[in-house]
Amino acid sequence: MTLDDLIQGGTGRIASIDAGAPELEAKLREIGFSEGDEVELLTRGPFGGQPLAVRLNRTIIALRSAEARAVRLEDAAQ
Repeated sequence: MTLDDLIQGGTGRIASIDAGAPELEAKLREIGFSEGDEVELLTRGPFGGQPLAVRLNRTIIALRSAEARAVRLEDAAQ
């Protein structure tokens, strides 16, 4: 399951970051995504479900769906 698969209000713990592109993986790590952290999908934008608003370590971050698909989750509770 990826961060993009969560429903609104769903949470999960980051298992890995598999971006396929080193630049995107580095960007996600720089803004705070790390294995073991819990994330929550707060809401999706009104146009095509983008951007996603995600809570990560008491910070709200906006992501595109492609970026959210790079974040793999474990033990997701929807």
